Amino acid sequence: MTANQEASPARQSSLNLWPIGNCQVSGLIDDAAGLVWGCIPRVDGDPVFCSLLNGDRQDQGVWRIELEGQVSATPRYERNTPILITRLEAEDGSAVDVVDMCPRFERVGRMYRPVAFLRIVRPVAGSPRIRVTLSPMCGYGSEQVKTTNGTNHIRYLVGDQALRLSTDAPVGYVLEQRWYRVESDQHFFLGPDEPFSGNVRSETRRMEANTRKYWQLWVRGLATPLDWQNEVIRCAITLKLCQHEETGAIVAALTTSIPEAPHSERNWDYRYCWIRDSYYTVQALNRLGALDVLEKYLAYLRNIVDNARGGQIQPLYSVMGEDALVESVAPDLAGYRGMGPVRMGNAAYRQVQYDCYGQIVMPTVQGFFDKRLLRMADGRDFESLEEVGEAAWAKHDKPDAGLWEFRTRQEVHTYSAVMCWAACDRLANAARHLGREDRADFWEQRAAAIRAKIDSEAWVEDGEGGHYGASFESDYLDASLLQMVELRYLEPGDPRFKSTFEQVEKALRRGEHMLRYATEDDFGAPETAFNICTFWLIEALARCGRGDEARGLFDIMLGHTTPSGLLSEDMDFETGELWGNFPQTYSLVGVINCASLLSKSWNTIR
Repeated sequence: MTANQEASPARQSSLNLWPIGNCQVSGLIDDAAGLVWGCIPRVDGDPVFCSLLNGDRQDQGVWRIELEGQVSATPRYERNTPILITRLEAEDGSAVDVVDMCPRFERVGRMYRPVAFLRIVRPVAGSPRIRVTLSPMCGYGSEQVKTTNGTNHIRYLVGDQALRLSTDAPVGYVLEQRWYRVESDQHFFLGPDEPFSGNVRSETRRMEANTRKYWQLWVRGLATPLDWQNEVIRCAITLKLCQHEETGAIVAALTTSIPEAPHSERNWDYRYCWIRDSYYTVQALNRLGALDVLEKYLAYLRNIVDNARGGQIQPLYSVMGEDALVESVAPDLAGYRGMGPVRMGNAAYRQVQYDCYGQIVMPTVQGFFDKRLLRMADGRDFESLEEVGEAAWAKHDKPDAGLWEFRTRQEVHTYSAVMCWAACDRLANAARHLGREDRADFWEQRAAAIRAKIDSEAWVEDGEGGHYGASFESDYLDASLLQMVELRYLEPGDPRFKSTFEQVEKALRRGEHMLRYATEDDFGAPETAFNICTFWLIEALARCGRGDEARGLFDIMLGHTTPSGLLSEDMDFETGELWGNFPQTYSLVGVINCASLLSKSWNTIR
């Protein structure tokens, strides 16, 4: 290794990450301008940038731009966009800005969202010297890729489809990872293996401007709450990045196998579309008026229902609707901070989770009422949706793995039963709206029967006012019981909800945080709090008249977000350190929902 190629200082992976994306591909940039996670040709593909999960091999599976003598790195998003600008500063006063994005804008009547990462380096002070380390891998970290190159490009042979770097930077310096002086803007377009059309400098600048315009116009259409606007906007942009626009699927997170707790082996692949998580995502974005995400997702759901042909609906599918998500381990990736295993696929696809029926019906029913939609639902959609309702009726009192996806036990989970009730209840609403009174009465009767079953089987008399249990068979509590108000099963003032909330808070609250449940599961007792459950706690506090406490706890949770304003799935309830896959849609939904609930009205300032 030459002096020009000396190793970078040792780095440790962290979740201080900044997502970029275009609804086709996405990447995670660390706080020093390193692209440390990115999959092609879509979110569930091969992670060609995988240093986030590559243990001590932080110089492999990364695209890093470094400044010689660097003493600081300061990332920030360009306002109301996922365009990231990182200011790198050196001890001699020299500085550059590194701009990161995935192009997204309308071109010739369709959305341009290539499998591509665009980076621009702009000198801003002094005589900066940089080094570009571009070392993608393939086969889930099994090998570094070979290259070929021309005068102005480098081809990275990452598999069946090579990636081509088109650049106006010196190609030899990039290949040999040499330091060189930057005296003008440098442009890097890593994308499809085809000749770059046009001048690299002018075309990438046009892409930058058009991408900026697209996102700022999208944000302008959001109906944000008055308070916490910056936080809500950042979460909304990131949730949109989690949608695979080609099909409308929404992934639970952009990563796989970030442990839920240190050395717990609770490492799961979240790069798939869970019916449940997606329901919560579109519900939150609906509150902001982001109907484009809903419309595309409803198209995805229609295909899922069609393909099921009246059979079992799985809890999750690939973004392309694939149902077999066979779980395996990537042996060549050591894992986040060396904490493996790194999993591909998710065995939860084989589980039965009956809450999915309600989570299909509820967003779909909006299509019968919302006149803003380009495609409103019709009678044929209702008949198709009734098949989902029939499944909810058949399964409402049958054991399943539940929303927490227990791998070794099944019970009749109260949350699943309530979701089956919601499926029937909302079908009755749709039927009445369509003038089908007989079907409305039919579904109302079924909803009433499921309610009677839940109240009979899940209610526990405990001598302290009673409470609903997490399942028909057991007396333990879980945080999903707090959703009974959100789902309109109970009113906030109902004594049954108040007493259930009191018991849940007593059993599961840990200071500022909330556990999913406190009982042991397949991996032992939970070691971290589940962030969405803390947001459910905040909602329950607000609805039960404890608004000041809810606002205080919400501000504390916002204080735990990463510098990018985002959250992962889990948090150590003693140290506040984030764990679990990132960025996690559940957690971002919690921010949006709580801000919408707690914010002052716009009428207070108009």
